[in-house]
Amino acid sequence: MFARVKDVTLLLGRIGVAVVFFAHGWQKWNSGVSATATMFDHIGIPLPTVAAVFVIVLEVLGSIAFVAGFLLPLIAVGYAVDMAGALISVHAQNGLTGNGGYELVLVLGLTALALGFNGGRLSLDHVLFWRKREARISTRELETV
Repeated sequence: MFARVKDVTLLLGRIGVAVVFFAHGWQKWNSGVSATATMFDHIGIPLPTVAAVFVIVLEVLGSIAFVAGFLLPLIAVGYAVDMAGALISVHAQNGLTGNGGYELVLVLGLTALALGFNGGRLSLDHVLFWRKREARISTRELETV
């Protein structure tokens, strides 16, 4: 029973994190690549147009993949890079807490990493990749007995 509860809580965590990223990505999508790139350029992000496209795709499509549990480690690293950029370029100067502090981006980036590398069995990654691997390992263990 504990494994099922763990898998459900991991799914709920992925949904929660993905909803926040999706909302921010949707704002950028609605503003457009050009406006997002202009904002990135203003705050000193290198290659602002490339960064804008990357962040919009990551935050919109990556969030859908994160909920589905598809390519979790890849999306998680993308989220962490995204949040590291936000922390360094925007939030660090405001301190940990308070107006514009970096507590949210810190928690989102690190939580995404934890969930991305421990996504649970309620994920496409588990169905497509891990279940087959677990079956091979079980077969090997039986052969050695």
